[in-house]
Amino acid sequence: MKQVVILGAGRVGAAIAIDLAKDTGFNVTVADVAEPALVGIRAKGRIATQRRDLAKAAEVRAAIQDADYVVGAVPGFLGFSILKTVIEAGKDAVDISFFEEDPFTLDELAKAKGVTAIMDCGIAPGCDNLILGYVEQQLDRVTRFECLVGGLPTVRTWPYEYKAGFSPIDVLEEYTRPARYVAYGELVTRPALSEPELIDFPVVGTLEAFNSDGLRSLLHTVDAPFKKEKTLRYPGHIEKMHMLRETGFFRKEPMAFGDARVSPLELTTKLLFPMWQMEEGDEDFTIMRVIVEGVKDGQSRSFTYDLLDRYDRVTQTTSMARTTGYTCAAAVRMLAAGRYPRKGISPPEFVGREAGCWEFIRKDLEEHGVVFVETVR
Repeated sequence: MKQVVILGAGRVGAAIAIDLAKDTGFNVTVADVAEPALVGIRAKGRIATQRRDLAKAAEVRAAIQDADYVVGAVPGFLGFSILKTVIEAGKDAVDISFFEEDPFTLDELAKAKGVTAIMDCGIAPGCDNLILGYVEQQLDRVTRFECLVGGLPTVRTWPYEYKAGFSPIDVLEEYTRPARYVAYGELVTRPALSEPELIDFPVVGTLEAFNSDGLRSLLHTVDAPFKKEKTLRYPGHIEKMHMLRETGFFRKEPMAFGDARVSPLELTTKLLFPMWQMEEGDEDFTIMRVIVEGVKDGQSRSFTYDLLDRYDRVTQTTSMARTTGYTCAAAVRMLAAGRYPRKGISPPEFVGREAGCWEFIRKDLEEHGVVFVETVR
């Protein structure tokens, strides 16, 4: 049996562990510093746990020493250093951490170690990259790529009408990290939350879309004159986040308060995150639209993939955990099946380019009820 070690026992890490543990071909272990989260995972059956401080490289090395595959499911600020430690240990990896460092600085190391490391393998980044890589192989050239994506609570609750389906600190990155996109072949940088627009979706209704820095590797790996990602929220959310950011509540630099120095961001997270916490039974949905346009044999082609996924009441799994976690789990199965042999750092678009890989992951997702509807024009 293959040994899979999942680093991170959060909502998404738990979903990955529970899903992979259903496979008779895997032994699954979850490592995290938070004992209460590990207790909850152990209660799901056939999953071993280790209490490890994943901020320490020695603890990571100890956790993964017997692993055949390692899954990185930690907040972004830990992601790069952990992935580097995993590669140094010679372990194949699938990672969903939203880290800001350049992953390709680890490419030479991964190739030297004979490691396959698939990064950003969630819903977005993740499925959108896979789709683009897959469609790219069917076109002579890609002319436009756009991804609209958001995870939202089913019930809109004042004041923010939002609950965090993954690490809240990574959500704040979407509101603060400058957004990069490509227009007319040129790299454009705009503030996060910029260029808002209202977009109507069947069933869901009208949502707000704003620029976020989600293209990541696609800025460099796919040649197309137009590339953009936007995040979706309920109307009105952008203005609230913009107000907090411009007032300074997201600043990391400490400020003097009497004899103490306090980071505004630290204070904000203490106040904001409890309001964003998804409680047991809170229902959510994930909505996504991926558009890839291009030319084949002199004719214009347009591929649209739409997803609307909802909270699973039977397993009590949030939609964001489903769509992110099950994509990652499918990639682990793909590696174990020998379907993706490439060594080095692989963003998901590289995986999508490999014959049969997107079909493998898409079929796995459909078996979990995560269904993309394809429209070709």
